[in-house]
Amino acid sequence: MATFEVESTEGMRWVRVDLDDDDVRTEKGALNHMQGNIRMDVPFPSLKAWWVSLFSEESLLRPRYEGTGSVYLDSTLGGFHIFRVQPGERWILDTKCFWASDGEVKLSVHRESVWTSWWADQGLFWYKTALKGDGQVVLAVDGPVQEVELTNDRLVADGPFVIARTGGIRMRVTRPARSFVSYWLSGQGLAYSYEGTGKLLLCTTPYWRQRMQNERAGMSMFG
Repeated sequence: MATFEVESTEGMRWVRVDLDDDDVRTEKGALNHMQGNIRMDVPFPSLKAWWVSLFSEESLLRPRYEGTGSVYLDSTLGGFHIFRVQPGERWILDTKCFWASDGEVKLSVHRESVWTSWWADQGLFWYKTALKGDGQVVLAVDGPVQEVELTNDRLVADGPFVIARTGGIRMRVTRPARSFVSYWLSGQGLAYSYEGTGKLLLCTTPYWRQRMQNERAGMSMFG
């Protein structure tokens, strides 16, 4: 399998992937440079995945690098989280979260329910990347990541802080309070509710440089 390592300098972080007659898939446009006997191609996705990519922010056209050497991916003020997909697991990633994965990890498409998509302000169709297989995955994140396990339990988040979940957990967008009056008086908006049994990856606090960049980008939109 490929070896993934997060490197950093001057507050920037990037991922180095070492290959020894291995292969790796990455997000579209993520390459910074590569060294060694490595070939790059773009496996054409299934017809369904290709059709989804036309109407979604998720691109299933993801390059594959094969051979022996090192692949360096683009740097960011945010960070990266590396975790392992175990056989029998199916992970659903948040939009634009996928960064790289072992070749043994299979990529597919997951669609949230129309009702959830509508209340999350994602239109009628909200497509996400789903993973299964046996291998490592790299996620692009804004800050440190915490793994949470649920057993017939519920987690409610004030925003899209859950960046990945296993297939046994259902996501809904709902009011955090039971009554409409309490919801109105609380000052809270709609919340993301996760129910069931499985694992969640939670990212609630961005790195301070990433937060400053996000705030500056928000100001430039209205400046």
